[in-house]
Amino acid sequence: MAAASANTMELAQTGKRDELRELELKYQARWAEERLFEVAAPPAEELKGLSPAEVKKQFPKWFGNFPFPYTNGSLHLGHAFTISKIEFAAGFHRMLGERVLFPHGFHCTGMPIKAAADKIEREIEMFGENFERFVPEEEAAPAAPTTTSDGPAKAVDKAKKGKVAAKATGLQYQFQIMESMGVPREEIKKFADPYFWLKYYPPICIEDNKLFGSRIDWRRSFITTDANPYYDSFVRWQTNKLYKLGKIKFGERYTVYSPKDGQPCMDHDRSEGEALGPTEYTGIKMEVVDWSEAAGKVIKDKVGDRKVFLVAATLRPETMYGQTNCFVGTQIKYGVFAINDQEAYVCTYRAARNMAYQGITAVRGQVNQLAEIEGSLLVGTKIKAPLSVNPEVYVLPMENVLPTKGTGVVTSVPSDSPDDFQTLTDLRKKPEFYKIDPAWCAFDPVPVISTPTYGEMTAPAVIKQLKIQSQKDTKQLAEAKEIAYKEGFYNGTMTVGEFKGTPVQEAKPRVREKLIKAGLAFAYAEPEGLIISRSSDECVIALMDQWYLDYGEPSWRSQAEKLVAKMETYNSETRNAFEGVLAWLNKWACARTYGLGSRIPWDPTFLVESLSDSTIYMSYYTVAHLLHSKLDGSQPGPLGVTPDQMTDEVWDYVLNNGPWPDAAPLPKEKADAMKHEFEYFYPFDVRSSGKDLIPNHLTFCVYNHAALFPEEKWPLSMRTNGHLMVNGQKMSKSKGNSMTMRQCIEKFGADATRLCLADAGDGIEDANFDEKTANANILRLHTLIGWCDEMLQDKSKLRQGEKNYHDTVFEHEVNDLASKTKGYYAAMQYKDALKYGFYELQSARDWYREVTADVGMHADLVEWWIRTAALLVLPIAPHFSEHVWTAILKEPKSVQLAHWPESTVTVDQSILDSSVYMHGTVKTMRDAELSLLKKMNKGKQGQATYDPKKPRGVRIYVTHSFPEWQDQCVQIVKEAYSEEHDKVDDQKVRELLTQRGLIKDKRAMPFVQAFKKRMAQFGTHTAFNRTVPFSEVKVLHEILPYLKRTLNLADAEVLSVEEAKSKDLSVLTKALIESAEPGNPAFEYYNV
Repeated sequence: MAAASANTMELAQTGKRDELRELELKYQARWAEERLFEVAAPPAEELKGLSPAEVKKQFPKWFGNFPFPYTNGSLHLGHAFTISKIEFAAGFHRMLGERVLFPHGFHCTGMPIKAAADKIEREIEMFGENFERFVPEEEAAPAAPTTTSDGPAKAVDKAKKGKVAAKATGLQYQFQIMESMGVPREEIKKFADPYFWLKYYPPICIEDNKLFGSRIDWRRSFITTDANPYYDSFVRWQTNKLYKLGKIKFGERYTVYSPKDGQPCMDHDRSEGEALGPTEYTGIKMEVVDWSEAAGKVIKDKVGDRKVFLVAATLRPETMYGQTNCFVGTQIKYGVFAINDQEAYVCTYRAARNMAYQGITAVRGQVNQLAEIEGSLLVGTKIKAPLSVNPEVYVLPMENVLPTKGTGVVTSVPSDSPDDFQTLTDLRKKPEFYKIDPAWCAFDPVPVISTPTYGEMTAPAVIKQLKIQSQKDTKQLAEAKEIAYKEGFYNGTMTVGEFKGTPVQEAKPRVREKLIKAGLAFAYAEPEGLIISRSSDECVIALMDQWYLDYGEPSWRSQAEKLVAKMETYNSETRNAFEGVLAWLNKWACARTYGLGSRIPWDPTFLVESLSDSTIYMSYYTVAHLLHSKLDGSQPGPLGVTPDQMTDEVWDYVLNNGPWPDAAPLPKEKADAMKHEFEYFYPFDVRSSGKDLIPNHLTFCVYNHAALFPEEKWPLSMRTNGHLMVNGQKMSKSKGNSMTMRQCIEKFGADATRLCLADAGDGIEDANFDEKTANANILRLHTLIGWCDEMLQDKSKLRQGEKNYHDTVFEHEVNDLASKTKGYYAAMQYKDALKYGFYELQSARDWYREVTADVGMHADLVEWWIRTAALLVLPIAPHFSEHVWTAILKEPKSVQLAHWPESTVTVDQSILDSSVYMHGTVKTMRDAELSLLKKMNKGKQGQATYDPKKPRGVRIYVTHSFPEWQDQCVQIVKEAYSEEHDKVDDQKVRELLTQRGLIKDKRAMPFVQAFKKRMAQFGTHTAFNRTVPFSEVKVLHEILPYLKRTLNLADAEVLSVEEAKSKDLSVLTKALIESAEPGNPAFEYYNV
């Protein structure tokens, strides 16, 4: 096993941790022996004649899952975090008496395993079978070059920011990476066979989960690819069905492509640029009329008889009528590239490389560079401007041209582009500074589009609105660009050309088509950002004939949107993310030629890519245990069905209510057994995943379920979480804070790890695993086990008989906490479930133990609390619960079979309120004395009425009514409150205060503001109901013994305000007594 990273904490002592781990292993062995997590549908005869609603009521089930991990390494702590969301839910739903299915498969499809295996094979050739000829270099190896098909190799720079860098270990070779992952060197040669990975890592993953205490039915596990012939038949059925439904099509389309790998590069094949796709431009051909003197010297002799065009990539072809010039970056190197024998294009090498794979160049994949030239030398060149009112314009310099976007050449339309307008303005102001002839920038902006907001000159108007002064104001210019584009596209009307009077949305595609037909432009696409393949190749956009899933097709998208609308997403951020992806997701290449996977049935030269064979596999879990008894399907399952018997027709019958085939390859009762399991457990109740899978896997899952299953089998819910940080930092090897799931369990134990994962967070934002919390959990669990054991061994010494006031309060508090905890578990809010069902539950016990110290805790309540504590935390810390349940409470059956505790009383809110009152009063009295002692220590006690260091007593003053002025203020707020708008009219409050003579009372307005805050916090009904629902005097009398004991008082008494006023207590002031309010008593200490 690999060593944990250096930047994590070291445990000083491990004795308590070791004791807990010993218990964990003991109970894990018991659970496995008793096969507690294996689940099956009820026998078919028991469900006979029942409607789906009746089955749900009489035989409730819960099916949760998460995206199966890729099997090219051990599970890390981030995996454990995502797994924990389903694991905790599985534990909770078992307690509700539901049949819980929590399965776990292994994804092996795709490039990474094959690519790593190929690397090992090459390294064996270089260094020998056990890499014995390898000699370590003293200095770190340079960054691996990014290979391009024709151009010079260049170092990966931006890729360092992606996964490659995040996982950087300073190791150059694959065999070194394997060693760092804990694989013995003599074993590494076996990994040259990609299928060996499929045998090596799944058992490690299973063992990691068992050590974690996962409630997984391992009989239902499987690996993907054709290595498992059963799963292979399932993918064949799914793919064939989608093809027959017209969801898989063949045609020419833009695809992210790796020239080095010679195939499309899908999300999971990338080290950087996941979720990025093609951006489609119009390539504008601007023919050179007259080179600048400097450019002519470099280029003229190298292009032969070819016409040369500067090529600009634009997203706004409809604005070409308004060109006044074109821009280049003076610091950018441009190439002159031969497109064919007649034409050459000026653009960046990056753009030319993309064009070479889009049918633009004469030879596919070939970049023929005739010359290289600095952008500064192109300035002053005269070019033709297609469609422009100005037929010929000049090339000018621009500071903000990016070599990584478009072609590096920019058309200039200053009427509608803020960047163009501001740059042109700057150039006109200082032509000498920019070394240009003023005549080159003499063309004025040309009106092209009219908008209701900005008129016919959108860009100048927005520049003025945002007060932009220079092209260096890049942040404001980016904002201006967005405003101008949206206004022009959505609200604009053409004012020039043959489409004059046409809305821009209609004119845009028509202008583009006109330009392309006239040979003045061409379709061009490039990646929307940097995409690096796992083989370190910078990807391009290629135009390819290929099989693709027609995501985005209107009727299919409509079905997918309907599914998402019905599905629970647990928070608005997740729902918004799904809706956003559905709005842009388009055709998706579903085939590849390299890697592992299942063959496309009708075109076996291709494999189904990794994000397309993993969209509905959750349905496979329902039948996997019946089909095969080994992960790879090498041994048939209990039904004795062989892979060849699982034809498309049989799968259709089992999963899709298809007809039973005439010449069936297996007995119908075997298919019925599988169908029975599927019908009972499907659809799944929840899928939990990292939020980064919404743009691909999760949305693909939505689309495929919408296409292949009826509505009643659509997913019921999906929840997403953020990434897991460790100790407040992103987890990565380069930061030295990465941990595998196994390392964390070995370091802290399973339950301490699980408690920390539950505490890490439940939202879509990134969560944090704090090792200090995990370490503190070890002591907390160990101490709690010791206390529970001690209490039950000494139970006879505890108080028996009738329950007193504090017993009643304690019982109501614990029942209330149990109820809250149940609600948070049901909502998959584990941080709050842990807060109420573990931490606050112990705080309630601590107070109970303290407040009853004089008479002792009630024996029955102590045992009941221990039982409740074991059950409330069972979903999260099952090993602790099992030990308390079986070893301390002596229950014969496993706690995994226990149900959620029933409430012992109907919780009375007034009793809970009295408890809060009790805690609050004690704290206020204690804080007051601590404050005085601090002041005395600093010599600042002023006119203290007593000496806290001498014997003292306390009088507590209680009243049943509020001061009259407060009642008047509350009445005013009530009159000014609008129930319909749920708002207080402040103007009316001031008027009423004035009318009733309270406006000059300095206490009135602060009280009104405080009261409005109370309304917002507790609701208007509670705020206006200013009565205390319990007897303050009774509660205070109950805690007087505790107060005397804990504050070391000689005397304590409770008086009503009326009683206090009738007594001659010389040290009292009227103001102090009158400061008492219902629910907020006044008190004073005095020396005795």
